[in-house]
Amino acid sequence: MKSQSIHFKSRSSAALDNPVLQQNLRQFGSGGLALLRARAVEAYGPAQFEGLRDAAKAIRERALDNLAVWLEKFETQAKARGATVLYAETAEEASDLVVEISRRHGVKKVVKSKSMVSEEAGLNEALAAAGVTPIETDLGEYIIQLAGEAPSHIIAPAVHKSKDEVSDLFERHHHTPRKTDIPAMTREAREVLRSHFLSADMGISGGNFLIAETGSGVIVTNEGNGRMVTTLPRVHVCITGIEKVIPTLEDLSTLLRVLTRSATGQAISNYVSFFTGPRRQDDVEGPEHLYFILVDGGRSNLVGSDLHDMLRCIRCGACMNHCPVYKTVGGHAYGWVYPGPMGSVLTPAFDGIENALDLPQAATMCGACSVVCPVKIPLPDLLRTLREKQVDLGLRPWQERVAMRLWFWFAQRPALYALATRIGVRVLKLLGNRDGMIARLPFGSGWTEAKNGGRFMPAPEGRTFRERYAAMRR
Repeated sequence: MKSQSIHFKSRSSAALDNPVLQQNLRQFGSGGLALLRARAVEAYGPAQFEGLRDAAKAIRERALDNLAVWLEKFETQAKARGATVLYAETAEEASDLVVEISRRHGVKKVVKSKSMVSEEAGLNEALAAAGVTPIETDLGEYIIQLAGEAPSHIIAPAVHKSKDEVSDLFERHHHTPRKTDIPAMTREAREVLRSHFLSADMGISGGNFLIAETGSGVIVTNEGNGRMVTTLPRVHVCITGIEKVIPTLEDLSTLLRVLTRSATGQAISNYVSFFTGPRRQDDVEGPEHLYFILVDGGRSNLVGSDLHDMLRCIRCGACMNHCPVYKTVGGHAYGWVYPGPMGSVLTPAFDGIENALDLPQAATMCGACSVVCPVKIPLPDLLRTLREKQVDLGLRPWQERVAMRLWFWFAQRPALYALATRIGVRVLKLLGNRDGMIARLPFGSGWTEAKNGGRFMPAPEGRTFRERYAAMRR
């Protein structure tokens, strides 16, 4: 998937101008997954859940501290059970490997379970170019495939779509009477997808985790499609990042408890599917061939770096569910596979900081993302690190650099700084309207300009904090 992150500002403006999208995002932000997580944490016990987060963080750190060792153990165990393990340095190389596997086995149709790494690789486009038909089978992914769009959320890919928009898509592509009843619509999608499950030559899944001690892959889903994809076709390919490996099954049990509660507010998801080697002689289901494609795609560069903590991410989506920026502009504004706070770190890390200039700035630094992260990734700290790198590399606009140097100069001269702030608050007071609000802020119009009526900020009373404090002391 080609990154469009360099256009974050223009894409955000377009999102703010889209009334249907804004209505859908308001419904999502009014509770949704964030509310479900809060209820799940309360039911589990807040103190106990914090202990669970600590344990999950320690498991991920243990795996990452010896990543090469656990990957080698996973490969050894997976091969011993008949699977093939392949490594891809880039996402594009992973896509080439999948196309090669499809040619080797004479594949004409592929059914896919959710895989964000396949989005990184642009896998659907590569398969189609090779004459292979890819079918997304996760309901949200299926909807956006019909719409010709990318996911806007890693857990709920079609959260930006309204029921009416989905009804129109189904009517146009299924050639059936338009339905608006959600159970009837999901049944219609299920009936269409069933024929694809039964006729596909290959299934492609992601991998939430890779278990080193057993050589197993694990996917966590709420729909039966994942299990169909991994068991019905004669070839199964699991494509995932190298950082997904964890040492033991016991580690998995801990991570599952924190993953599902953080992602969807569930004690456990509907399906947790394991795949360990291809089908054996006495097995009644499973693929004849199982491939694991482990993708680097810039991940190894983060090991031991100042962004190392980001590798702990288990792709739950909690950070974006609580992010005021994401809930305002949606996922497509971020311009690549990963939106929200996690995307604001991963996209610059994987695609180059110069290609995602605005993403580290696309945060209020409220800290909600860090508070809810199940593996305690300090996302605001990582965003601040990326901002510092941008400054060091001279990538910020010249006006911003001049303004910061000017502030630095005044801050080193207390008397001048006090004089400048006294003048500043009096000017700001004059800019206030009859209601005491500033509708247009000089040199900061972005704070007060908005397409949907604008924003206002209170005008100061005309005295600085120092003046007010001195008067109070007197």
